[in-house]
Amino acid sequence: MSALGASPARSDADTKLRGEAVFGADLVRPGMLWAALARSPVAAGQIRAVDTRAALDIQGVLEVLTAANVPDWRTGVIVSDTPFMAADYVAYEGEPIAIVVADNRIAAEAGASAVVADIETIEPISTPEQALAPGARLVHPAWNRFAVAGGADIGRDGNVVAEVVHDPGDLDAAFAAADLVVEGTYRTPRQYQAHLEPKMALATFESGRYTIEVSHQYPFRLRDRVAQMMGVAPSAVRVVGHHIGGGFGAKLDVSLEAFAALLAQRYRRPVRMQHSALEERLVAPCRANALVSVRSAMRRDGTILATEVEIVSDSGAYANNGPALSAIPMFVFGSIYRVGTARIRTRNVYTNTAPTGAYRGVNGPWLVFANERHMDSIADELGRDRREFRLASLAHDGDLMRNGQPLEQVSILREAFEQVDELARWGDVVSRQSEQRGAGDGELRGVGMAAAVWLTNPMPGHATVKLNEDGTATVITSATENGSGAVATALRQIAAETLGLAVDQVVVTMPDTDTTGYDAGSQGSRTTHVVGRAIADASSDVRRQVLDRASQMLEAAPEDLVIAGGVVTVAGVPAASLTLSQVAQAATWTEGPIAAGASYVTPTPPHDPMCATGMLIKGWPTPTYHLHQAEVSVDSVTGRVTVERYVVCQEVGRAIHPDAIAGQIQGGVAQGLGFALSERVDLDHGRYVQRTFKEHGLPLAGDVPKVEMIVMEHADPAGPYGAKGVAEPPVVPVAAAVANAVADAIGAPIDTLPITPEAVLDALERAR
Repeated sequence: MSALGASPARSDADTKLRGEAVFGADLVRPGMLWAALARSPVAAGQIRAVDTRAALDIQGVLEVLTAANVPDWRTGVIVSDTPFMAADYVAYEGEPIAIVVADNRIAAEAGASAVVADIETIEPISTPEQALAPGARLVHPAWNRFAVAGGADIGRDGNVVAEVVHDPGDLDAAFAAADLVVEGTYRTPRQYQAHLEPKMALATFESGRYTIEVSHQYPFRLRDRVAQMMGVAPSAVRVVGHHIGGGFGAKLDVSLEAFAALLAQRYRRPVRMQHSALEERLVAPCRANALVSVRSAMRRDGTILATEVEIVSDSGAYANNGPALSAIPMFVFGSIYRVGTARIRTRNVYTNTAPTGAYRGVNGPWLVFANERHMDSIADELGRDRREFRLASLAHDGDLMRNGQPLEQVSILREAFEQVDELARWGDVVSRQSEQRGAGDGELRGVGMAAAVWLTNPMPGHATVKLNEDGTATVITSATENGSGAVATALRQIAAETLGLAVDQVVVTMPDTDTTGYDAGSQGSRTTHVVGRAIADASSDVRRQVLDRASQMLEAAPEDLVIAGGVVTVAGVPAASLTLSQVAQAATWTEGPIAAGASYVTPTPPHDPMCATGMLIKGWPTPTYHLHQAEVSVDSVTGRVTVERYVVCQEVGRAIHPDAIAGQIQGGVAQGLGFALSERVDLDHGRYVQRTFKEHGLPLAGDVPKVEMIVMEHADPAGPYGAKGVAEPPVVPVAAAVANAVADAIGAPIDTLPITPEAVLDALERAR
C-alpha cells in the first residue's frame, strides 16, 4: 500500500494531546537567570536619560543594562538599520531601551516596569501618507548610512525604505486610446499573527559558543542574525529547536535571542526570556498595512489595454523584509489576467510604528484584494457578469508575467472555474439573489469570487536519511513543524514511500543547526516541496545502497529486487527475502552504515532581469492556482455580514496527506475571514489601539463556515512525487472573495478592510 494519498496520524499527535510535548515556553535549566526588556512608552522621541535606580532596588534584580552596555552597531535582514537597543532616539513604541537581569521572572518583569525613561516626545510619523508628504520629518535622518546586504540598489530615499518600479514606457499611449478608464483605491490594515505561544529564548554560553534554545520557524536565519548582532561568526552560534506553539510568520527573525545570548556570556549562566502578552502585541511583525491605487485603460469590448498600479506599504520603524516583499506586486498584477501593458510602482516606507513583517501569505491577501476588487469594478462598469469577465480575461499558458517569466499551466485556473461552477453554480446563485433583492426584505445576499496564482518558496533545504540497524529510518533535518503537519506527516510519508517502510517506521529529528544542513524554515509553503524533494533524493540513494547490499546477500540483480513493508524480496520468489534490519546490520558491520544526504533549491524560472528597478525577488517558482467563491448575507439594519457558504478550489500538485491539506485550507480561510471582516489592529499616533484579544476581533468558531474544498492535482515534475506548496495560498484570496460578495449584496463598493458593520452601514448610506 502506498504511503502517499493516505492520512496517517501525525508523529507529534499523542505527545501534544497528552500535554507532554516540550515547547520553548516550557524550558527550564538549573541555575537559570531571567531577563526582561524595558521598552519605550512613546512612538518617537529623544532619550535624555534612563533611570534604573528603582529597578535595582527590587529584590532579585542583579543588573540593568542600557545601550551603553551592548554592541553599538546596526543590523538587519536586508538593511542594517536596527540598533541592538535604542541609545538616544526611539523610533516606535515598544523599542527596547534597557534590559533587566534577575534571579527570577517576577523580579525581572517588575524591574523592567520600574525603569523610567526621560524621553522628549516627537510627533510621530504614524502613517505612510505622512511619511511621503512633502517636507516630512525623516524617521531616520541617517538613513543613507545604513548598509544594504550585497550593496543592492533597492531605491532607498529618505522615508522610502525600498522602491520597485516596472515601467515599459508605453502606458500613456494606451490610456490615450482607451474608451474608458476604471480606477479604484484600496486600503487594508495590519494583521496580527495571534499565535498562542509567546516568543522566548533560552541561551547558554560555553567554550566560546552560544547555544540558543527556541520555538522558531527558521533556526538558520536566527543563527545568522544572532551572530550578526553579536559580531561573531555564524559557526559560533548553535540554535536548537523545540515544539512551536504557532508562528504564522511571526517567528522567522530574531527577537529576544541576542539579548539572552549577551547575558549568558556575561554571567556564564543560562538566561531565559519570554514576552508578556502585551509585548507580543506591541512588537509583533504584523502583516503590513497598505494603500493600493489601480487604474485600467479599457475598450468597450472588455479588452484591458493597460493597468497602472501605485502601492505604498508600511515598513514600520525598520526595514525587516519589506524590501524583498516589494517585488511581489510584479507577480500579482498582470499575471493571471491579460492586462496589456502595465506600470507598477511599489514603495515601502518608514513610519514610527512597530516594524511589520511576515504573516501567512505576506502581502498576497491585500494585493489580491485590490486586484480582484478592481476586476469586479471593471465588470460592473462594463455591465458584464463578473465570472464571465474573468474567464474572458484569463491569461494563456506561455503568456509572460511582468518579470518576463512564462506562466506555467495557467490553464489549471480555467479548470478551477469549471469545477467550482459544477459545485456552487454561479449563475444560479446570481439569479436567486436577484430575486431575493426584489423581495425587499432586510437581508441582502451577495456572491463573490477571487482568483490567484501563488508561489512555493524556493529557498534551500537539506536532509540526511539513515537506515537504522533495526530497519527503521531517521530523517535528520532542521525543517520545522509549525503546525501544518508538513514535518509530522508529509516528510515521513515521502521517506516511507521511497524506502518501502510504514510511515510509523520513519522518525524526523528536531532542528539543530550544528547537526543538519541549511534549511530555510517554515515559510512560503516550502517544506513539503523543497525539503520533501531533498528527502526523496536522499531516500533514493539509501534505497540504492540497500538494493546493492541485498543483491549480494540474495545473489540477485538489484533490478530484480522489491522493497515493501520493510522487506527486500526477489520478485516472484517470496521465500528469497531479507528484512531491512538484516540488510542494515550486515552493511553496518561490513561496509559501514547506510545513509545519504541531499540538498535542494528550486531553480529561478526564466525571467527578464532588467524588468524592474529595486527588485530582489526575481521569479515566481512552482506556481499554484486558486479560486475562491463566497456567498454572504448582510443585515441591512445592523450591517452584520455572515458568510453563508465558502468554496475553495486549490491546486496542490500531489495530495500527500489529504487531511493535512484540508486542515490548512480551513485554517487559512479562517484567518482570511478575520482579516476581511473583524480583526482590528488600529494605530493612533503610532501606538496600537487594541491591546488584548478581547478587543482584537479574532473570528470565533461560529463565525467560520465549513469550507467546501476541491483539491486539484497536477504533479510538478520537480516536486517529491509531484507535490507543490499548500499552506499559504488558502489565506490569499479570502478577503477579495468576501469583499466582492458584500459589495454585490449591498450594491456599493467595499474597498477598505475590515468590513465591519459600521463600514457596511456607511457604504449603504453613501449608496442611497
